[in-house]
Amino acid sequence: MEKEVKKSLSSVRKRGIVSKEIYITFISAVFFLLLWFTITKLKIVPEVFFPSPERTWVTFVDLLQSGYKGNSLFYHLADSLLRMFIAFFLALLTAVPLGLLSGYSSKIRAAFDPLIEFYRPLPPLSYYTLLVLWFGIGNESKIALLYLAAFAPMYIAAMSGVKGVYEDRIHSAESLGANKWQVFRYIIFPSCLPEIFTGMRTAMGFTYTTLVAAEMVAAISGIGWMVLDASKFLRSDVMFVGVIVMGVTGILLDRLLRGIESKVIPWKGKG
Repeated sequence: MEKEVKKSLSSVRKRGIVSKEIYITFISAVFFLLLWFTITKLKIVPEVFFPSPERTWVTFVDLLQSGYKGNSLFYHLADSLLRMFIAFFLALLTAVPLGLLSGYSSKIRAAFDPLIEFYRPLPPLSYYTLLVLWFGIGNESKIALLYLAAFAPMYIAAMSGVKGVYEDRIHSAESLGANKWQVFRYIIFPSCLPEIFTGMRTAMGFTYTTLVAAEMVAAISGIGWMVLDASKFLRSDVMFVGVIVMGVTGILLDRLLRGIESKVIPWKGKG
């Protein structure tokens, strides 16, 4: 009975904290909207460089109805997300297993770690010209660039997760008769999941920013291309819509990963 009361009290406290955070977020959003409205209303900055909220909204509705340069807003967004998701899942299927193996074996780590550590600090656009030279200006070069951008964070997170597993857990499982596969399946891999999801979230954000930069260099569709093309004609309203769509999409993608994380590893943060 006492445990149930404590649990109910803690849930009430959590709901109270969450509601306060929602209020703070709402107030913060309203504040920035009012600031935006005030700056444009007082014409502190010329509207050609800083469009008003009303003009931005009208442009957003127009882009939904008529599109931009012959393609709808959803077409440009879908093109961007398709490139990103293909690269992200290819990196997930290769970086996480290789990271787990590198954390488990010093020999595998010695073979792959120097190469990954060499290219990881390089700005993605610095070697994008080489990828364009090899794969052309189509989706192949962009997917290759995004794959490399997503690979390193997930690889490092998976490797760090393995190296952070407590040895006494492994020895305890082995003393109970568990073989190497069972130790990996029931001890190492579950212990690495929080680190892996952190790496996935980091990779998702880094891949998305790289995607927009890649589309600004060489593309004929996508949200990044739309913003760059609009800048050539001083269409700041279209640029604002593109930036807002990028930001909202990035938040939704991160929320999606958080939701999956809470389902896959419900014990995170409760130990």
